Amino acid sequence: MKKDLLHTPEGVRDIYNGECARKLVLQNKLRDVCVAYGYDDIQTPSFEFFDVFNKERGSVPSNEMFKLIDRYGNTLVLRPDMTPAIARSAAKYFSDHILPIKLCYNGNTFINVSKYYQGKLKENTMIGAELIGDESIDADFEIISMVIDCMKNSGLTEFQVEVGNVMFFKGLLNEAGISGDDEEELVALIQEKNYFGVEDLLNSWNIDKPIAKVLLELPQMFGSVEVLDKARKLTNNSQCLAALDRLNKLYELLKITGKDKYISFDLGELSNHTYYTGIIFRAYTFGTGEPVINGGRYDKLLGQFGCDKASIGFSITVDILMSALMRQNIEIPVDIRGTLLVYDGDNLVNAIDCANRMRQAGNPVCTIAYNVQKKESQYIEYALNSHLDRVVFMMDAGLKDTVTVIAAKTGKKSQVVLEELTV
Repeated sequence: MKKDLLHTPEGVRDIYNGECARKLVLQNKLRDVCVAYGYDDIQTPSFEFFDVFNKERGSVPSNEMFKLIDRYGNTLVLRPDMTPAIARSAAKYFSDHILPIKLCYNGNTFINVSKYYQGKLKENTMIGAELIGDESIDADFEIISMVIDCMKNSGLTEFQVEVGNVMFFKGLLNEAGISGDDEEELVALIQEKNYFGVEDLLNSWNIDKPIAKVLLELPQMFGSVEVLDKARKLTNNSQCLAALDRLNKLYELLKITGKDKYISFDLGELSNHTYYTGIIFRAYTFGTGEPVINGGRYDKLLGQFGCDKASIGFSITVDILMSALMRQNIEIPVDIRGTLLVYDGDNLVNAIDCANRMRQAGNPVCTIAYNVQKKESQYIEYALNSHLDRVVFMMDAGLKDTVTVIAAKTGKKSQVVLEELTV
């Protein structure tokens, strides 16, 4: 076999042994938060029709999608973004629901980024939640609260959720008459916090100086709640002021629960996902330059699928969160329990009977035939790698016989009647 076949393509990786176990534990901890808030699980296909994610929907650029053609000539893509997929599904199955719909998901996304750098993956595991059919500030508050609880439940203690409102930016654009390619160029510079780039671009346009001044300030308009007061003094645009009012109301609600300490504001918080229409946010922590969580309000997206419902949601990039936890030396506790049952080759029937009894009692059991060429320490290491907390050597023994039990972590030995292990 060629050794080349042992390697994965650029931008994807195998996850195994302890790392895989920790990732599954983390995913369950994040899902627990969604379930605690009353969200129901949903799964969407790994590939869908291209039009679900095309530019009109405001998802990722076409050249960043993995495309394939089905037998009928339809262009399909591996899912690059969870939100349009959930929106399509909600429009199909919940269009007649009057009350809000609360959905959560756990799935992988696939983005064909042009360059593999800084460990950025092309396949990522995403966990998130979508609150559909509720345009109120209460929904904004619930989603932000869930984001904070997810960060805390993962084990993080130091993190920040940066919140903005794209309607502040949109209000300025509408007033200045900026749209299309000009808007995309300006968004890119603001996202980069490129003050001089924004200044050069604005100077090349013929727009009112007061509006240009506010747009020039955007890359620097981030920090505590005082940023909102500063922004309010820079414009009398009704759309901009409404956006600031929404952020102020959200902050007051978060103060009630003490979650305001995790909040900062960034009026230059924009996104390449152009379906966002209001509140937008990102959660950051130490150990990674990438946001751990992205989200926002997308009140017009479901309407593109024939179901006009206001919506807001978030997605957690589990792989980035795992990396941050590792770099902060935050342990993800993995349940180590169960038995490695090592049996003599002539004792297979007794070993099967014993293992089944132990499993019926709720204890995981891994059976393995004894090999005289293997040392005791190798069996202990095998147990630890398999997250089993003890090794039982069942050598020509029945249920009434005494066997050697070794604690995998400490190496401590004891003699136990085998029948006692099956209850």
